Amino acid sequence: MNIRTPFILKLIYPSIICRVPTTEKKLFLTFDDGPIPDVTLQVIEHLNKYNAKATFFCVGDNVKKHPSEYAHLQRSKHAVGNHTQHHLNGFKTATNDYINNVAIASNYVHSKLFRPPYGRMKPAQYFALKNNYKIVMWDVLSYDYDAKISAEQCLHNVIDNSRSGSIIVFHDSIKAADKMLYVLPKVLEHFSEAGFAFESLADNNLTVSEIRV
Repeated sequence: MNIRTPFILKLIYPSIICRVPTTEKKLFLTFDDGPIPDVTLQVIEHLNKYNAKATFFCVGDNVKKHPSEYAHLQRSKHAVGNHTQHHLNGFKTATNDYINNVAIASNYVHSKLFRPPYGRMKPAQYFALKNNYKIVMWDVLSYDYDAKISAEQCLHNVIDNSRSGSIIVFHDSIKAADKMLYVLPKVLEHFSEAGFAFESLADNNLTVSEIRV
């Protein structure tokens, strides 16, 4: 189980963002694949209880279908990022089609943050995007989407592997909802009691060179 972004990807794609270098007790929660009615709103409610900010990597088609949920994200002062228009697997998509899909999503998600769905993109796609986007991967993958992983294992994936500056991946999707909504409040409580703050990536306004990890 690869909790962290594989090191080989950091060599192939040197400007990807996996962790924010900081000595302060800060964590960066991220949520992929939304917005989804009810699920995304429940996430926001949990975050609000701890005055936590997060970053939501939104699928453009979901923003188009669920504009009120997206508007609520923005009103709540969370950051957003582009996750393609149709949740494309870069390995299975021609580069021109992939780049065009990201461009379509940018009409709905106004952000210079980008996360490739499944963490998969071809080198040509990376080079086409890296000058216009901060490409964000992760330091901790919760595996909330994996049916073979229990909720308790998902919780331990996050608690046992997170450290100052970790970018943590959850999913505000129907597939991951039950597990994620069990784990999220426990993560917020655990790390809040340990003195950590939860910030969005946009709160830092860092350049790619400053957050190259």
